[in-house]
Amino acid sequence: MANWITLYRQLYSSPLDSEYDRLYPGHIPTTPVQKALLAVGSGAAALQNPYRHDMVAVLGETTGHLALVRLRDRMRNDPEGYAILTERPRIRLSTLDLAHLAALPEGSFGREYLRFLDENRVTPDTRADVKFVDNEELAYVMQRYREVHDLLHTLLGMPTNMLGEVAVKWFEAAQTGLPMCILGAALGPLRLSSSRLRTLAASLGPWALRSGSRARCVLSVFYERRWDQSLDELREELGIELPPPLTLTSTKKANTAHAGLVS
Repeated sequence: MANWITLYRQLYSSPLDSEYDRLYPGHIPTTPVQKALLAVGSGAAALQNPYRHDMVAVLGETTGHLALVRLRDRMRNDPEGYAILTERPRIRLSTLDLAHLAALPEGSFGREYLRFLDENRVTPDTRADVKFVDNEELAYVMQRYREVHDLLHTLLGMPTNMLGEVAVKWFEAAQTGLPMCILGAALGPLRLSSSRLRTLAASLGPWALRSGSRARCVLSVFYERRWDQSLDELREELGIELPPPLTLTSTKKANTAHAGLVS
């Protein structure tokens, strides 16, 4: 454990004087051995404390290569996904026209997304930048995955409490095949109460897996051009079923869960 912590600190603290090894801003080149150490160490840290979003992020970047390649290929084979890979949009507060979203009609995708951000007191700016993916295009795919997470909450109608986050992780696991998502989907239920575990097993889990496996690739949707679209219409287009009823919890508890499972 000490070895991977030392490596982690060295990689983050070592200045990169030369641009030669940098594939994109913030990129930290690593060898396969270094990646393996980071994956094992970050995985252990995330198991001990699932709210360590930095460790969850490192785990995702160091274990997700094959899944990212498959996702990239799906995006390339979709006209809308290809446009996203070409234009590289980012979902940040600086790129969102909040006034426009607020002026949209009730039930529109953009208006419901803004409502989700306001009610849960979250912001897209909390998404960590990718550092350990050694391919510029795949790094963007990972970044896009992170930045559409809140949009998935809106599409799926899931709150940011632990049950809602686990449901989104089950959807993401079926949809993306990312090892980090599969691990979160497998271990997340361990943190649920018995009553919520029954809800997950009886209705929410099967719905999330079914929707995730059947839906169109959610990374291939140019959401920034869909704000005016009806949320129900967008769900139908993507093949996402209406979610089963779910009881909300307080925003404070929900935000804690959100911080640890989204990276």
